[in-house]
Amino acid sequence: MIEDLTRVTPKERVSDALAELGNATNAMIEGRYKVALRSARRAKDLAPRDATVRETLGLAAYRVGDWLTALTELRVYRRLAGEPTHMPIEMDALRALDRGPDVVKVWQELQNIGAAPAVHKEGLVVYASFLIDEGKIEEARRLATPKRLKPNPYPADLRVWYVAARANALAGDTAAAQKIRDAIMVGDPAFPGMDDLEIAISRSMP
Repeated sequence: MIEDLTRVTPKERVSDALAELGNATNAMIEGRYKVALRSARRAKDLAPRDATVRETLGLAAYRVGDWLTALTELRVYRRLAGEPTHMPIEMDALRALDRGPDVVKVWQELQNIGAAPAVHKEGLVVYASFLIDEGKIEEARRLATPKRLKPNPYPADLRVWYVAARANALAGDTAAAQKIRDAIMVGDPAFPGMDDLEIAISRSMP
């Protein structure tokens, strides 16, 4: 990271840029996202061509709900680094900005890129949630519902399953929703949002 920043930043700015980037990174780790955003903005002023700086700024902006900044910075990061890692966050920012056609476009692009499985699953979570918001429940259900509920799921699997359970509940398939809910609880008893899921399932019961 230091080598990359040094390569694209004027020598007289490197020390200050690294200090601001370090401040932003520490603040992100500690959950102080507004502080991280301020430090990352200063780092960008000093080292605008560094991918890690733009990534950190984008992630901090996303955490505070500055969707447009998050989208802009993470797209710059993707161009500089050539990494699709944060495309699901781009999709979520577009979703928050009510730019539905662009959500679809990025989802299609993510599939064509052939990203890592975890990245693809996060994108699936965002896209299926977007479909639910759009009232396309059956499409979300077909997309997210797993063919089987494997043991020892990864966290990304659980998030996909959660959206699948929501979609099945909204579609009126209570049995499928309950089955997926039970699998989530086995995988992570403290998984967030389960109270909301229980409400959705109860409403789906005849």
